[in-house]
Amino acid sequence: MDQLVALCKRRGFLFQSSEIYGGLNGFWDYGPLGVELKRNIREAWWRDMVAAHNELEIPPGAPSTYEMVGLDCAIIMHPQVWKCSGHYDLFHDYLVDCRESKRRYRYDQVQGRWVEAKGQRIFVATEASGDEGLKDVEQKALKFFNLRAKQADALRWDGPLASLTTVNDFSLVLGPDAKTLGTLTAPREFNLMFETHAGALRDESSKVFLRPETAQGIFVNFKNVLDSTRVRIPFGIAQIGKSFRNEITPRNFTFRSREFEQMEIEFFCHPSTSRAWYQYWRDRRYRWYVELGLAGERLRLRDHSAEELSHYSCGTADIEYAFPFLAPGEFGELEGIAHRGDFDLRSHMEGKLTRQGNELVVELDAEGKPKHRGSGKDLRYFDDQTKERYAPHVIEPSAGADRAALAFLCEAYQEDMAPDENGVPTQRVFLKFHPRLAPIKAAVFPLVKKDGMPEIAREIYADLKPHCNVFYDEKGAVGRRYRRQDEIGTPFCITVDGQTLADGTVTIRDRDTLRQWRVHKKDCLGELLQRLR
Repeated sequence: MDQLVALCKRRGFLFQSSEIYGGLNGFWDYGPLGVELKRNIREAWWRDMVAAHNELEIPPGAPSTYEMVGLDCAIIMHPQVWKCSGHYDLFHDYLVDCRESKRRYRYDQVQGRWVEAKGQRIFVATEASGDEGLKDVEQKALKFFNLRAKQADALRWDGPLASLTTVNDFSLVLGPDAKTLGTLTAPREFNLMFETHAGALRDESSKVFLRPETAQGIFVNFKNVLDSTRVRIPFGIAQIGKSFRNEITPRNFTFRSREFEQMEIEFFCHPSTSRAWYQYWRDRRYRWYVELGLAGERLRLRDHSAEELSHYSCGTADIEYAFPFLAPGEFGELEGIAHRGDFDLRSHMEGKLTRQGNELVVELDAEGKPKHRGSGKDLRYFDDQTKERYAPHVIEPSAGADRAALAFLCEAYQEDMAPDENGVPTQRVFLKFHPRLAPIKAAVFPLVKKDGMPEIAREIYADLKPHCNVFYDEKGAVGRRYRRQDEIGTPFCITVDGQTLADGTVTIRDRDTLRQWRVHKKDCLGELLQRLR
């Protein structure tokens, strides 16, 4: 993972935000190549899910035809949106503070091990996991008990790494950054929404929030979309946009950030067909990642157990990837596909809902009134053919553009042995992106800067540039130019050489196989577009 992080900075994929001032934890800037990669991911998602969708044909695995439309909602919305959705009351993590180090930790992300030495039994805590976590707690235990490394056998361990949530007596806990016992506070709630104020006054009446998800903007615009278009159920509303969560401990590169971009669909369907539609979107979204290069043992589709389900969910599946910063056997979420039932539309009609047994009912305050009152607007759908009026069920495929970019980077990173410009086998680093995602689709080189080769190469570059992102380079040995393009994931390199002057053909080199073949310079565009599909 360290090699990939270094490459991302060196070649302009990702930078720490505000780096010249020491950076700001949980925020990242996409460099010239990173912004192209992320844009390609967004465009692939939008094209495959929305723009290229044929509403006249039934897709494989779908119960019927359906329509798709787009939306772009404001980041800041009326505070009542978040009260009725449940975010205002429920969107929080539990945290613990360390009185010694003044640091704050997510309660459920701290692990540790019980250990006994010199007649004392303690729980040694760490933020690390896997093998790194085991090493960290051992070093901390040796230091706490004033033992040398060769005295590690004096430590009697009790069980594997376990969550801090399993510990009842915090007076026995050695915090992740503490030197003494009992410095961690009891866990308390911490709301993850960023607060700000709209207008000149800074009081409760002007308090607003940066949205923690894009979904609610779709729900509150459901009636607007119905009234302004001719869509009929089943149909989906798609949106790509920024969301913000005040994560307590952002970590693992861009995996857990405080500012991130979501690609979400809210798919509205009749309750009687909702299970079939959930299955369709669950399978289709998994195939999308596979088709773009995330395949094999590092990608999996996992259904949530009943205990994991959110209070609103009738079923949820996660598409997960085995990121290299995780311990062996661990996976991180790329996308969640949730069967949300009619929870969201009812919440914005009636008010904040809570589950009582198998029923969702309006949550009441101490006086028996709705705790957070809904809009009172009728957000039900009326079917003018069956004359039925009902609250549609919602299937939500919710993907993270930043996590997708990170997963595609991790999957693409490859090392092999290949001949250098002198024909000597040396280690080669390359990014094996799917051509649709590659930041630069092709590079055009003249073999040398003379004999008319640069002029021909510039003509080819000019022909290709209107159709895709291409790069022109005439500096240095051609072998080094190939290596530079390999390292940033460019799938094809086109070289103008001596034979070009004789018969008009150029060399095209494949990034992954290193195979080279010749085509006429006039056929470069057609050849390239065919291979970029």
